[in-house]
Amino acid sequence: MAKLILSLDGLVLNEFSLTKERTTIGRKPHNDIQIDNLAVSGEHAVVVTIGNDCFLEDVGSTNGTLVNGAPVKKHLLRNNDVIELGKYKLTFAGRSLAPAAADYDKTMLWRPAVAKQAAVQKAALTNPPPAPGNPARSVAPVDAGTSSASARASAEGSAARRPIWKIVLVLLAMLILAFLTYGTRG
Repeated sequence: MAKLILSLDGLVLNEFSLTKERTTIGRKPHNDIQIDNLAVSGEHAVVVTIGNDCFLEDVGSTNGTLVNGAPVKKHLLRNNDVIELGKYKLTFAGRSLAPAAADYDKTMLWRPAVAKQAAVQKAALTNPPPAPGNPARSVAPVDAGTSSASARASAEGSAARRPIWKIVLVLLAMLILAFLTYGTRG
């Protein structure tokens, strides 16, 4: 479980477990982590926990928020990051990640597998397996004068045009709605 360790001049003052989805930090007493110092704003920052990740966000503080000496507005917290609020420091103690695992984008790693799985599922729905005892047959025969590459390019072209029509329809609906809302006010 991730936690923040509050210290002042190297002396540990308190430890706060990040058990809530949203942990507030500030000078006012209603904050989850209260730091009673004039350099800290009433509502200074918030830590949002999503799964195993914790994000620090400055919520418009007067003096700003530093992480490892650099000013931040939003920051993904990593193990041993030091958050500075005035003279106070909050050290983030989270799960220890290997350096290689901490530097990659998880979305990029998993997208190819998801896309491949979706393509396989779509192909299975489009081309069901032949019934036992029946030979496999082609679903979309290709004309004698058309190569399979040009047929594939034609299919990809029509698939690429589909989202444009959806966008045009949405824009047209928005235009009609705007006319009905504002056009009759004359």
